[in-house]
Amino acid sequence: MRNLTLAIGVFSSAAYAEKVTIAALGDSLTAGYGLPVDQGFVPQLQGWLDAEGADVTVLNAGVSGDTTAGGLSRVDWTLTPDVDAMIVALGGNDLLRGLDPSVSRANLDAILAKAQAADIQVLLVGLTAGANYGPDFKTAFDGMYVDLAAKYAVPLYPNFFAGLLAAAGTQDKVLGFMQADGIHPNEEGVKANVAAIGSAVLELAQTAR
Repeated sequence: MRNLTLAIGVFSSAAYAEKVTIAALGDSLTAGYGLPVDQGFVPQLQGWLDAEGADVTVLNAGVSGDTTAGGLSRVDWTLTPDVDAMIVALGGNDLLRGLDPSVSRANLDAILAKAQAADIQVLLVGLTAGANYGPDFKTAFDGMYVDLAAKYAVPLYPNFFAGLLAAAGTQDKVLGFMQADGIHPNEEGVKANVAAIGSAVLELAQTAR
């Protein structure tokens, strides 16, 4: 019995120590558009996880300009056998183009269905629409993330920019965390976003072990 207990303990420790690979499926926000190679979202997230002592590797599956349709077209080859979990951070370009939220929802739905079929754990990352397309658009766009997270029982991080917005404190200081285009975070903006989402990524890794 003592030997069996020791064996179980060793097995459990090995399983906990096993490296987890997370693919970050996204657009330019994930890809690190406009930033030095080591200052994009994925490298900074990797650095944050390393500092926490997490045995996690994050793969950059972000493509600048990608819509939810683009993400859907890439998800099959993103979900390679070595991937244990996936961050899905898409919808920004759909929003910028004013695409019908029902189309964006269908694409995200299909992505989550593929992840579920592959037994891959997911962290869904949302965005918040402004009022420029009207209240119906905003309700549909914002709500699709909430609804799909509930449908697939996956954790939802409601707003990719939450950390940046919190660090800025007030709207007039937000531009200090943005690149000149006013769309993409600068290095400090990414740092703030990573610090805010890091614990959710850690939980994703723990779930995927």
